[in-house]
Amino acid sequence: MKAKSVLKDTRATLLLAIALFGISQMTYGQDRWSFELRPGVNFPTSKLGDANLKTGFGAEGVLAYRFIQHMAVYAGWSWNKFGSDQQLNGTNLDFEETGYTYGLQFVHPIGASKINYLIRVGGLANHIEVEEGDDVIADSGHGFGWQIEGGVAIPLGEKWMLMPGIRYRSLSRDIKLETVNNSVDLNYLSIGVGIAFKF
Repeated sequence: MKAKSVLKDTRATLLLAIALFGISQMTYGQDRWSFELRPGVNFPTSKLGDANLKTGFGAEGVLAYRFIQHMAVYAGWSWNKFGSDQQLNGTNLDFEETGYTYGLQFVHPIGASKINYLIRVGGLANHIEVEEGDDVIADSGHGFGWQIEGGVAIPLGEKWMLMPGIRYRSLSRDIKLETVNNSVDLNYLSIGVGIAFKF
């Protein structure tokens, strides 16, 4: 009688353990994806060829997939615009950088706090357009660059996160302007605040 009771209790305990493990895995499997929208202000750290760039602005959308507890891969698309003091036909030229971002993202709690620190390291596949007024007069074509970012991720409930951060970006391209081929480096610091939704 006791043996049957022990066997019954063991089965019940085993079934409960399996059920709890399954629930924990389902919970862990949720919220692996996130989408972030990040506007930012950009501060050039060097000239773009002969052009002195003004403070710029831009925005980025990023989709991330968390494949282990604190690490995710990300990919996105960004647009950034800079005015300049360089003129053509009496009009100041603007420079737009657009294209794709990708890389690794590490998010980890700060001690026992709910606030996390954020580190991103990745690449760019971007191009630079030169604009005279509303007309695009030169395009560098897409090429590879890199970026590094640090910041914090602050939970806003269960699904939302506020993600202020600072990043450094670097992209080198060739731009042909008025029959002259120019090798240019676009380097800048970007300060932004992202809002992310986990799903």
